[in-house]
Amino acid sequence: MQAPAIEARGLSKTFGAGQDAVHALDDVSLTIRENEFFTLLGPSGCGKTTLLRLIGGFEQPSAGDVFLRGQPLTGLPPFKRPINTVFQSYALFPHLTVGQNIAFGLEMLGRPKEERAARVEQMLALVKLQGYANRKPAQLSGGQQQRVALARALASQPKVLLLDEPLSALDLKLRKEMQIELKRLQTETGITFVFVTHDQEEALTMSDRLAVMEAGQILQIGSPTEIYEHPQRRFVADFIGETNFLEARIEAAGSGAVARLACGGALALNGHAGAAASGEPVTLAVRPERAVIAAAGAEGLPAKVGAVVYLGTDTTYHLTLADGTPFVVRTQNSAGARLDLASGAAVTVQIAPAAIQRLAD
Repeated sequence: MQAPAIEARGLSKTFGAGQDAVHALDDVSLTIRENEFFTLLGPSGCGKTTLLRLIGGFEQPSAGDVFLRGQPLTGLPPFKRPINTVFQSYALFPHLTVGQNIAFGLEMLGRPKEERAARVEQMLALVKLQGYANRKPAQLSGGQQQRVALARALASQPKVLLLDEPLSALDLKLRKEMQIELKRLQTETGITFVFVTHDQEEALTMSDRLAVMEAGQILQIGSPTEIYEHPQRRFVADFIGETNFLEARIEAAGSGAVARLACGGALALNGHAGAAASGEPVTLAVRPERAVIAAAGAEGLPAKVGAVVYLGTDTTYHLTLADGTPFVVRTQNSAGARLDLASGAAVTVQIAPAAIQRLAD
């Protein structure tokens, strides 16, 4: 059986001591597969960059170990690990040309001049910057500088590439373009990418799997579909996209489970969401695009329309349920699908059992 590209076992990291101690990571364990695009996702201060730095060797753990293809890395400095890093600032050498920047790591490894030149041309083609070898970084756009940083990191063919929020300095349109480019590069090179971001869209767009982090811990690991469609905890559901939360109590358990909401309405639950005992209080999560607005008096949850926000491709309806609970429904603006609803209008919210997720906390 092939060993994972990266394995973390019981990693903890504390900065400082005593009352000033900051516990950045708390007993984190995970495996990252070979040739995988793996993302560490979470808000600022959640520990994702600390975990990346432990993998890269820029920090040493307070407890636990890191393994690369089954071999321990703990204690090794960064230059002795077959791992490269692309930083948020790109860190290009301003006095060197693009070609010299890309060749720098190869030169440090003692590769022959002819091999370096050939590799530079390969990398320029890979990142679509043919003809830019003699330019200086100051002559490039932000997106082009990022491509050079990627080319330099990939030139030595590392086993793992770490990326610490490399897209954050780019404008929105370029950032979206580079999301596709990064995934293309990972697929073409076959190198394991470990990407750090606080941007949910980046994580969902590029990742094979992602880990959602909060307060130094990993809350859930899964594919983008698993994380979005089946969040296990309230923080995950709230952090990834927009979510409606409904407080309820289970009236009947099992395959025919029903949840009675605080607003007085009831929802039928599917088997997964209904895995709770009768009488147990639960929190339910419903994505705005999974709910439907029907006419007042129809079967479902009575509601009133508040704000209606037109977003071009879709429209968001901010509703209020009978007990005052806010609820958001989003519909695509396909032909004839847009609802003409005024603020204050009475409507009904309909939610299919498959759209409901019961959260662990």
